[in-house]
Amino acid sequence: MWFGLSVHQVVPEGYGNLVMSDKSQKNIILLAGPTASGKSSLALQWAREQDGEIVNADSMQVYAELRDLTARPSEEEERLCPHHLYGVLSGDDPCSAERWRQMALPVIEEIWSRGKLAIVVGGTGLYFKTLLEGLSPVPEIDPAIRERVRTEVADEGPEAAWEKLKELDPDWADRISPMDGQRIARGLEVMRSTGKPLSYWQQQPGQGGLAARADVQIEKYVLERDREDLYARCDLRFRQMIEQGRALEEVEALMACGYDPELPVMKSLGVPPLIKYLEGEISLEEATEQSQTQTRQFAKRQMTWFRNQCADWNLIKMK
Repeated sequence: MWFGLSVHQVVPEGYGNLVMSDKSQKNIILLAGPTASGKSSLALQWAREQDGEIVNADSMQVYAELRDLTARPSEEEERLCPHHLYGVLSGDDPCSAERWRQMALPVIEEIWSRGKLAIVVGGTGLYFKTLLEGLSPVPEIDPAIRERVRTEVADEGPEAAWEKLKELDPDWADRISPMDGQRIARGLEVMRSTGKPLSYWQQQPGQGGLAARADVQIEKYVLERDREDLYARCDLRFRQMIEQGRALEEVEALMACGYDPELPVMKSLGVPPLIKYLEGEISLEEATEQSQTQTRQFAKRQMTWFRNQCADWNLIKMK
């Protein structure tokens, strides 16, 4: 390894000091972990210690409307070191893993050009996978087919479209929600345009990933907490958001935008239950409990994904 870890009192002793051996190298840390695990704070600590810059790899923190509800770094934290790709898109401008990669690579190259350490931090596993392995070689989709599919999904509803997808590409259908119109449409348009399912293309070797570059040195870390501790942190953080009023203010502002409810930002953790509360359908306590449950379930899925997909990454056991 070209550097070790220094995390002070956050994790057990024995990790040494984070020291870059050669700042002329293109050095990058990938720091992944489930929501509420403490990865943003750790990334900030490393960036300040090692003259680094932070790049967001969280699919919801790219949107401008939900700073607090998505637990983006605060304005004060962002002033302590450069932060990139936080709040850079409007909620009606969806961000895929492919698009994130296209935004992230130039930012990372700019960080390296300044002789800085790039620290990519977040909880979206597909973003890390795409950055490391590159893009699956999916052919260009026929624009006419894309338009027909999008219209079809909108007219028939995502559940009916998902049933069609289930017959054509069961592997992809099983990995997404029957209510996720965007990903359902993606699966249908790829199958109809290329004659092969999206799951097939995703199994092909990626192109242009950082892992294949000889000029880049990569260190990969996954944060892990005891499950009950993580769940307690999720619950506490969301309740604090409600008590301080920030979450409700953000959701009210989001509702005023009039966005399509199928957009990813409208499905962000906490948003659907708080919309129900603001529309008088449920109590605030019910909305809070539903949001906490959804957050814990999401954290569990993240832990499972990282355990399966990042088995060769360095594990940091938080405490």
